[in-house]
Amino acid sequence: MTQELAKYLTLSVPRYTSYPTAPHFHTGVDADTHRDWLAALDPAAPVSLYLHVPFCRQICWYCGCNMKLVGRRDGPVRDYVDVLLAEVALVADALAGRMKVSHIHWGGGTPTVLAGDDLAKVMALIHRRFDVLADAEIAVECDPRSFDRPKAHWLGALGFNRASFGVQEFDHKVQASINRIQPFEMVAEAVDALAAAGIERVNFDLIYGLPHQTAEMLLKTVEQCLMLAPSRIALFGYAHVPWVAKRQRMIAADALPGAAERFEQAAKAAEALVAGGMVAVGMDHFAAPDDSLAAAVRSGTLRRNFQGYTNDGAGALIGIGATSISRTPAGYVQNIAETGAWAEAVTAGCLPTAKGVAFAGEDIIRGRAIEALMCFGTVDVAALSREFGAPASWADEALAALAPLEADGLVTRSGPMVTVTEAGRPFVRVVAAAFDAYAAAGARRHSVAV
Repeated sequence: MTQELAKYLTLSVPRYTSYPTAPHFHTGVDADTHRDWLAALDPAAPVSLYLHVPFCRQICWYCGCNMKLVGRRDGPVRDYVDVLLAEVALVADALAGRMKVSHIHWGGGTPTVLAGDDLAKVMALIHRRFDVLADAEIAVECDPRSFDRPKAHWLGALGFNRASFGVQEFDHKVQASINRIQPFEMVAEAVDALAAAGIERVNFDLIYGLPHQTAEMLLKTVEQCLMLAPSRIALFGYAHVPWVAKRQRMIAADALPGAAERFEQAAKAAEALVAGGMVAVGMDHFAAPDDSLAAAVRSGTLRRNFQGYTNDGAGALIGIGATSISRTPAGYVQNIAETGAWAEAVTAGCLPTAKGVAFAGEDIIRGRAIEALMCFGTVDVAALSREFGAPASWADEALAALAPLEADGLVTRSGPMVTVTEAGRPFVRVVAAAFDAYAAAGARRHSVAV
């Protein structure tokens, strides 16, 4: 790596799963605003649903998600399901009509801590209150350590057609250092159980930059993952943010790879995934050539949201459950994170809104520019200006900020067309940040660029 590129490795930049990004959400967006935005959705246009379950049977020390440890206790989970059902009804009541649903995604935490009958109750209510399209993608995140064939059977019977496993890394020393022991055989058994239940679309998440991890370890993990023929693989960089996620304090900072080592791990793993037949998708996703995400790359319909890269074309994503985030044409809304306060609001018949942000000024056009860069590595400023009827001057400062990145070989420019180079692809978040009008509004602590 050249010195010109090395200086970008440790820059703190957002992941741009939204714009404006979550640190700019505020309490000025309240439950009344939330209800108005839901009521304004077009009943004829499909929406997506995201349901958040913030419980896990075991704690992983690397995790930065909002979750609670429930161990073997089922009481808190069943109580949560009762409130989740009530929130589904509240949301449906707030809408202008019965909405079509094109995507349903269960995330967490570990959604499969729910008993099969509880999961069935929620899915049955969704089908009663919404029109779930026949070709809808219904996906769930799973933990192989607490997964078995009866769970797989439930998922298949309820119409789930995609599942995701957090593999992270198969090396035992790395697994022990993050408190997540799951041998290759355990994951292989879980994949086999899903296939037996009729669910053949399986995603894996991998992480680089973990304690004690080396490029060789990660390459071995990639090789093992490819043996299981997943539909998609996401390759994330570990974000060490112990000031946010206190459980990360269990990870020894001196065991973490340095910036150059992280870059090597990411680059070699990406190369191995492509060599293994996967299609590169955006910054850090990879898909089998016949997967819908690869098709979205080819057709130019790839999108980015809080689940990462997606082929979901719905104009609104409705979040349900503690800490979940919704995106509507008017702005973003985030639910209350603390499960007790969330449950209290829902039980009182109120949408459990904590904060959000309304789109204003140049937010939408800048968000589109950032999404285009994150998805396709290119943006045509002139075309966006024509589409939005905006003067091209909205991008003047961004284009000027790209000059040093162009000099260092991260991007090329041809008039209003900005293209990320192959060398710049790992740094696309840095490129996208040039279009972020909020970046200079105050110092925010984000994960490093690579």
